[in-house]
Amino acid sequence: MKTIAIISRKGGAGKTTIALHMAVAAEAHGIATAVFDLDPQASAALWSDHRGEPIPAVVPAQAPRLPSLLGQAREQEADLAILDTAPHADAIASEAASHADLILIPCRPSAFDLDAIGASIRLARAAEKPAIVVINAAPVQGVETAEAIEALQCAGVEVCPIVLHQRKPYASRIHEGRTATEVEPRGKAALETCSLLLWVCEKVLLSQRTLGNISQSKLVKGVA
Repeated sequence: MKTIAIISRKGGAGKTTIALHMAVAAEAHGIATAVFDLDPQASAALWSDHRGEPIPAVVPAQAPRLPSLLGQAREQEADLAILDTAPHADAIASEAASHADLILIPCRPSAFDLDAIGASIRLARAAEKPAIVVINAAPVQGVETAEAIEALQCAGVEVCPIVLHQRKPYASRIHEGRTATEVEPRGKAALETCSLLLWVCEKVLLSQRTLGNISQSKLVKGVA
């Protein structure tokens, strides 16, 4: 089992949205996935309640119980665990990071978000785990995204090559427990989600058996 921690000290960066979209896409491609909701606001758990389905599994969790919960997920043969953390909660984020094979740090391409991302990067580096910034809610047009990526790379920060843009399907049915891959399975938001999932799987060396379920050819074929 591989574990992905999604952390950001800034609220509104898109941690829960990314966690849930990745989880739904993973399950759709045969990757048994559990989301551990470490945020006291329990947004992911509430999303699961609205969804009304047992898959993907979303488990409300507290940081001290995380090792036990991850152990249970391994015993139940989960392929992937995604840790959704709270903003402004360094202890929770640090605990999640310590168990992660990879840390994702969502960041919007805006001056405020770039100014705030340093604390998240320092936290990830303190855990001595690989950390990647994922540009989220990027404008479809304009130079902001390219400028943000350049600024991060110049600061020595690794940036995911998959950019998630500001697209309606990411949020249009989230209140019903649905994600972009379900709302518009052949749309651009769905392609971005599945491409991010594939990239993450390759980054953490998820088993060849699992990766065989989500080839790039399948992703491209599903795009309108």
